[in-house]
Amino acid sequence: MVEGPLRPGFQLGLKSELELSNISLSLSHAQIEQRRSGMMLSGDIPPNQTIYVKNLNEKVKKEEELKRSLYALFSQYGRILEIVALKTTKLRGQAWVIFSEVTAASNAVRQMQNFPFYDKPMRIQYAKTKSDYVAKEDGTYVPKDKKKKQEEKTERKRHAEEQQSATTNGTRADINGGPTASFGKPGAQEATAAPNNILFIQNLPDEATSMMLEMLFQQYPGFREVRMVEAKPGIAFVEFEDDVQSSVAMQALQGFKISPQNPMAITYAKK
Repeated sequence: MVEGPLRPGFQLGLKSELELSNISLSLSHAQIEQRRSGMMLSGDIPPNQTIYVKNLNEKVKKEEELKRSLYALFSQYGRILEIVALKTTKLRGQAWVIFSEVTAASNAVRQMQNFPFYDKPMRIQYAKTKSDYVAKEDGTYVPKDKKKKQEEKTERKRHAEEQQSATTNGTRADINGGPTASFGKPGAQEATAAPNNILFIQNLPDEATSMMLEMLFQQYPGFREVRMVEAKPGIAFVEFEDDVQSSVAMQALQGFKISPQNPMAITYAKK
């Protein structure tokens, strides 16, 4: 993290006050050119507190010198939380400047686009992802190992749901005299799947939507979400926070008729 304030001559590593004056003149020129061209390299990336700066002059050998120089240029737009600039092979010529406010980052992107930094025009856009620093500040930070485990868990859950839905051929469940489905009766399904926080819903009418199911299940504590399978009409997965809460919803809505011909068949999802 770069902290200030720093004396202008020291923070830029300049040889004279004349060079500092030249930078100010160059800044004004860059702002004029940027406004003329209307160049913004942000694309479809939404504004955020972190800006990504590239095309930096790689002749600046020391990381700290580069950080001091970037701090001197960008601190005029707002408080800087951190500057990330590494001299590794993959990251040379790039830096990330993290502001405390989105408005500060937006002004920097707009005003400093194409500014000749050490004789090379900077290319600036918003960073694609939230920085760890900002994530820690707003409470959304997830350590990389934990994030990877969560992604793997989500992928396993998605795979299990796909497998379970693949065993269902769309035939309606054997409830209230209805035809027998190839996947068996609800009681048999419950015997093979231990109680857990995800419910497997079958025998839904084709016109059933996730909103319909949300209206039904969200009245029970612990409701999280409804997931429907586009390729398999008539089935859905409903997730709760724990198996106790999912069991309450199952008992309450077992056999509930969304349409007169379609009583719901609810079992625990296989994991």
